[in-house]
Amino acid sequence: MREKLRIKMIDVCNKKIENKGNNVGLSFYAFFANKNDDPELLMEVATWWIKIHKLDHFVKAHKIKKIIQSESKTI
Repeated sequence: MREKLRIKMIDVCNKKIENKGNNVGLSFYAFFANKNDDPELLMEVATWWIKIHKLDHFVKAHKIKKIIQSESKTI
């Protein structure tokens, strides 16, 4: 996954946790505006979420953040 996308996803997770608490769940759509202006990026996140990690539709933000951070350490 692109580093810029990793940073954006962690930032979104942090903001959601800060605003709604540690129990907040997200779908991969949380990282995009309501309009599909970058289909390649959307597919990259969908592939990461669904095919690679086999995550449910909604997943706790703190879990997503932990996965992203653990992957960035292995690169």
